[in-house]
Amino acid sequence: MGSIKKRILSGMRPTGRLHLGNYVGALENWVKLQESAASATAAEVFENFHLIADYHVLTTDLDTSAIYANTIEMVIDWLGAGIRPEVSPIFRQSQIKEHAELFLIFSMLITKERLERNPTLKDQVRDLSMGETIGYGHLGYPVLQAADILIYKGEVVPVGEDQLPHVEITREIARKFNTTYGPVFPEPEGRLTQFARLTGLDGQAQMSKSRGNGILLSDPPPEITAKMRKAVTDPQKIRRGDPGRPDICTVFTYHRKFNPTEETEIRAGCESGQLGCVDCKMRCASRIAEFLAPMREKRLYYEAHVDEVKDILNEGEKRARHEAQKTMADVHNAMKLGEV
Repeated sequence: MGSIKKRILSGMRPTGRLHLGNYVGALENWVKLQESAASATAAEVFENFHLIADYHVLTTDLDTSAIYANTIEMVIDWLGAGIRPEVSPIFRQSQIKEHAELFLIFSMLITKERLERNPTLKDQVRDLSMGETIGYGHLGYPVLQAADILIYKGEVVPVGEDQLPHVEITREIARKFNTTYGPVFPEPEGRLTQFARLTGLDGQAQMSKSRGNGILLSDPPPEITAKMRKAVTDPQKIRRGDPGRPDICTVFTYHRKFNPTEETEIRAGCESGQLGCVDCKMRCASRIAEFLAPMREKRLYYEAHVDEVKDILNEGEKRARHEAQKTMADVHNAMKLGEV
């Protein structure tokens, strides 16, 4: 008897080329979940739908001029990292109009006060100094996320702890709809995932393109080396021979992820002072370049065959639209909308 697939909706805002933090924080996990479908021993089998959340860009930035170019760049990185579109459809949120329709319906099922209690929203308002300037769309973006998940009847939502409040809102909306109109939606399970947080090269914050502290998946080896030379290390290890503290060193965290076979050796060399920081950085840069080489090779192919990327999007959008239309037919029937 075959395993029953559980459907997952995962996505990102289109921000252009991705960095190592995006890979370890999301893409790596997506590929693992995708490959569960081909495993004869997997305890759970998942069916992934991958959303390019271009509507969500508008919640914090009204400039849409770069969205399409950023989408193509991001999709190329997804493909390079191992997302297989024949297994995991890739599609733009804005091209599946049913997302907007379900968002409208769901917005009737939740109060303004409930959305204002969302702790993630409170943090964003504080961090972005938004105060009373927050837009209606930003306030309601967890409702749009609920529509994104439930329009594909998503059953599992892999999230970090900070996103659990959004999953709870999705569950509440599904429950409200089902009790009001009839059973249409699953109440998705928030699967707490320990997403890796890769510190930026500056050692001060999470890797981010806006801070210029990251290594892109598309960076060639010379660029990786140049960036790694500037990486922050233990401030007490000034010169070769000084004993270091690898557990507080940014470069060592990269060794642990991308050079695990040499982790013990690197630690011993750092702590004894026998390994200098420059040599440590160069070894790390070399391993990262080796790790990214297959992704860069795939990226070069798709950069030269952008029409294939567009075809992948078109095909993914056909598949997603088919599923979304089936869900909206269920919604209309349950609500008795459009009856004649």
